[in-house]
Amino acid sequence: MAAASRVFAFRDARWAPDPVLEPSAAVRTPQPVPLVIDNGSFQTRAGWASADPAVPAEPLLRFRSLAARSRGARGGAGAETQVGNDLGSPEPLRWLLRSPFDRNVPVQLELQELLLDHVFQRLGVASQGCVDHPIVLTEAVCNPLYSRQMMSELLFECYQVPKVSYGVDSLYSFYRNRRQNWPCSGLVISSGYQCTHILPVLEGRLDAKNCKRINLGGCQAAVYLQRLLQLKYPGHFAAITLSRMEEILHEHSYIAEDYIDELQKWRSPEYYENNVHKMQLPFSNKLLGSTLTSEEKQERRQQQLRRLQELNARRREEKLQLDQERLDRLLYVQELLEDGQMDQFHKALVELNMDSAEELQSYISKLSSSVEQTKQKILQAEVNIEVDVVDSKPETPDLDPLGSEQSLEDVESINEFEPLFAEEQPEAEKPVAAVQPVFNLAEYHQLFLGTERIRAPEIVFQPSLIGEDQAGIAETMQYVLERYPKEQQTILVQNVFLTGGNTMYPGLKARVQKELLEMRPFQSSFQVHLASSPVLDAWYGARDWAVEYMTREEGWITRKDYEEKGGEYLKEHCASNVYVPIRLPKQAPRTAEALAPSRALTSSAGNPCEQV
Repeated sequence: MAAASRVFAFRDARWAPDPVLEPSAAVRTPQPVPLVIDNGSFQTRAGWASADPAVPAEPLLRFRSLAARSRGARGGAGAETQVGNDLGSPEPLRWLLRSPFDRNVPVQLELQELLLDHVFQRLGVASQGCVDHPIVLTEAVCNPLYSRQMMSELLFECYQVPKVSYGVDSLYSFYRNRRQNWPCSGLVISSGYQCTHILPVLEGRLDAKNCKRINLGGCQAAVYLQRLLQLKYPGHFAAITLSRMEEILHEHSYIAEDYIDELQKWRSPEYYENNVHKMQLPFSNKLLGSTLTSEEKQERRQQQLRRLQELNARRREEKLQLDQERLDRLLYVQELLEDGQMDQFHKALVELNMDSAEELQSYISKLSSSVEQTKQKILQAEVNIEVDVVDSKPETPDLDPLGSEQSLEDVESINEFEPLFAEEQPEAEKPVAAVQPVFNLAEYHQLFLGTERIRAPEIVFQPSLIGEDQAGIAETMQYVLERYPKEQQTILVQNVFLTGGNTMYPGLKARVQKELLEMRPFQSSFQVHLASSPVLDAWYGARDWAVEYMTREEGWITRKDYEEKGGEYLKEHCASNVYVPIRLPKQAPRTAEALAPSRALTSSAGNPCEQV
């Protein structure tokens, strides 16, 4: 690879707002088709599940699972709330980003309601008090009953949906990619934005008792990469944002098959030069002022001087106008006193927060003198070439409403105006031969990605890199396998399935094969498969299930089930969690033998002689 081709620019892509789609008639007739929502902690995907070719067989909405409320809009407007792609960018300045998820479990149901409102509105669902489409919703592995209860309450009570089905996203992806020769059993490794799960599947059903979770995913890798680069390039601290780190992880990072050996390779200067990726940060050539000649510098000073003159003149006029309006108001109140209208005069004093007529007269005299001084300054500025830069507090150039970059440039250049204010102009500088600078400003704004390309995604195998006291994927996988007899271990490792957005790193499949080779017995066989689309296969699997089970009762929770058995109730199916009902401990009945000592104690307590 040529050296120039290894310089990559950040795309900094902005999100396009989701359009309001008009659903086709096929989603309503002959009956409402199910609406499939992959409720992920990183991204929400929604679309229709129908066998009709007129209905698109792909998610129509894909947006980040984020909601944001403005800190305070300009012009006195109220707070504004936006969802997903309507934000335009994940790095807003005036927004407070919030997510309904804690790890991968939705806990903020008011934010979850905003996401569902966004889905129904943009898909064109006519929710006039209710949503009459069945809902297929993904949930976390071993989802807490309280979270499912709140979600069912939201869907049945708020949206009045007819029926709901819950399923695990990674299991939907597992059955979506199952081929004819694949067994129904396997070991599913699902790594997403917040968590990584190890899920054993035996005979087509999830073994929930032996599922394990690692609290690491793509989010922690992005934060770790951000810290590494901010420590390496402290001069570009603000430019190293989380959205750019996610872009680096998605497009430039990879999993090392042997982490220690890969680090040894990076110690070679030749290997470093051939494999380093340079990320170009945005910059401006205007900062390079050393190439300007003395005449250009002089002209630049003159332009900045004229800008400061215009700025001061405009602010003096604004100040004069405000003072004149205030003075007219005070003179009107004084006229009320002279005309003898005492009631209106006292009411006006209260509005002005003044106590007496003497205080009013004092303010009038001060404002009159201030107005006269401002008029004199304006007249003097028109006839005098020199500018009084340090005039008064509201006239300082750090309050420029026209742009912060221009104001900062003006403030930094004030010290350069001292020769212009002197009575005698200094002698012209001697012409100096223009020398082409050796320093390249573009290289100063570049991030060199070396070992950072493998260090950030490595945390799912070695959580100790970021100080986490957890086991990695290899140790957790071995721990799960050792909980089964050898025959079942052999069955599970014949189908190790990788899914989730955090499994898209190049080299991950080879790394898992290497780890299995080290932990399995000598000459034992195993197979590792990667999902055809690790990000979207969960939605496609949920759609396939909804099309197949649309007219069946298996897996669907109706409103009658919700009202009879509670919001935590779950109907199991091939890709669902295992339903564990709430079992409240019953109080043991008080037997006669247990009551006899208490009765004797009561009778003795009631007899004063026996107490003595």
